[in-house]
Amino acid sequence: MDKKVFELIAAEKQRQSEGLELIPSENYVSREVLEAMGSELTNKYSEGYPNFEGLDGDDDEVLATTTAGHRYYGGQDNTNQIERLAIARARRLFHADHANVQPHSGAQANNAVYNAWLEPGDTVLGMNLGHGGHLTHGSPVTQSAKIYNFIAYGTNTETGDIDYDELERLAREHQPKIILVGYSAFMKVPDFERVAKVGKEIPGCLLMADMAHVAGLIAGGVHPNPLDYGFHVMTTTTHKTLRGPRGGLILSKGIVGNPLRRPEHTLENIPTLIDRSVFPGTQGGPLEHVIAAKAVSFYEALQPEFHDYAAKIVENAKALAAALKERGFKLIGDGTENHLILVNVVDSYGIDGKKFERALDKIGLTLNANSIPNDTRKPFEPSGVRLGTPAITTRGLGVDEMVQIAEWMKKAAEVCAGERDESELATMREEVRELALRFPLPSEK
Repeated sequence: MDKKVFELIAAEKQRQSEGLELIPSENYVSREVLEAMGSELTNKYSEGYPNFEGLDGDDDEVLATTTAGHRYYGGQDNTNQIERLAIARARRLFHADHANVQPHSGAQANNAVYNAWLEPGDTVLGMNLGHGGHLTHGSPVTQSAKIYNFIAYGTNTETGDIDYDELERLAREHQPKIILVGYSAFMKVPDFERVAKVGKEIPGCLLMADMAHVAGLIAGGVHPNPLDYGFHVMTTTTHKTLRGPRGGLILSKGIVGNPLRRPEHTLENIPTLIDRSVFPGTQGGPLEHVIAAKAVSFYEALQPEFHDYAAKIVENAKALAAALKERGFKLIGDGTENHLILVNVVDSYGIDGKKFERALDKIGLTLNANSIPNDTRKPFEPSGVRLGTPAITTRGLGVDEMVQIAEWMKKAAEVCAGERDESELATMREEVRELALRFPLPSEK
C-alpha cells in the first residue's frame, strides 16, 4: 500500500548493492538477522528481565532451564527464551560473567553504565573527541557531560597511539571514578594491561572499555579482550564489526544478582547495578525483535568461520592502508592495526574531507569526512576522512580489490584537486558498480 516508502527501501537496497561501503561503523547483516528484525516479536512488550539462572551451558541447556523471570507483562515464554539465548551467547563470545542485551544503542549502553556507577559531578577520564574519542565520552554537547565531570586524555601526534604517560598523570591527579578506553577513530590496539594497572591504584575506579568498533575483532580472536585484562565493563554496539542489528550491549564481570533488589554499590555487584540502570533507570521496554536479531548475530559470531572473517578484515585494512600510502595519502598513525583508517586529505591532496567524501559518493564509494587529531578546520569541513573494511570484507572483497579501491580514491582526489577532469567520475562510477555487482549483499545470496 505504501508505495513511496517501499520504493525508497528498494532504492536503498540498490544503492548498497551497486556501491561499496567503506564507513568503518557500517556492515551488512545476514538474511537471518533481517528476518528476526522483521518478525512478530515487534509486537511484544517485555519490560523487565528473564531469569538469569542456567546460562552457563550450550543453547540446549539454556533452553532446558526454567524461563520464569522478572517481567511486568504476561505472555513472555518465548521472549524470555530468546533473551536468555542472547545473554548466554554474548557471555560465551566475550568471556563475560553477565550481558545486558537490552540497550537500544551504544550511546544508551554508555549512559547506563555512567548512571549505574556515578553520582552527579563524579569524574570520568576518557579519550578526547578531537583525538578519536566518541561523543558519549565527554563531548560538551551531550547530556552526560552536563551531569558528570569528564577529563580528556589524547593521542601522541607522531605515533597516533594513546598518550599513556598523559593518561596516567591525569588519572593520578583527578582520581576518576571511571577510566574509559574507547574510540570512534583510532587505529591502534590499546594497552589494556597498562591502563588496568593504573585503574587498580585508584579506590573505587571502574575500568570501562567502549569497544563498539572492534567488538567483532575481539569475538573473532584477532584483537585483545579488555575483560581478560581486568576491566570491569565492556560496552559495544552490535553492528559494525560484530555484523549484527543496530543496537547496544553491556558486558560485565562480577556477581549476577536479582535485578529487583538493589545491591550494595561495589565493583563486585556491577552486573546488577547495570541491569537496574538499563531498566528502569534509563530506558523502558526492550526491543525483543532486535534482541532476537542480536541472538542470531551472536550465534553467527560463535562459528569458526567468523574467526576467518575477523582476520580478513584486518588483512584487508592493512592492504588498503598500504595501497593508499603508495598513492600519496598521508595516514594518521602511518597505517592501521585494526579495521579503521584515518587519512589526512588536506596534507595529501590539498582538499578537505567533506569535498572528498562527496566526490567518492558520486562514484559509489561511501566513507565519512572526519576530524584528525589537533584539526584546525571546521567539523563539517575537516582535514580527514575515515574508512574501513568490515562491510566490504563481508561481501568477499580481498587484497586485490583493496588496491583497486585505493586507485579509485587517488583518481577521485585528483579530480577534487583539479588535476583530472570531473567527467572521469562517471567512468569510475561504472567501474565501481561493475565490481560491486560481482560481490552480492548477504541478503541477495
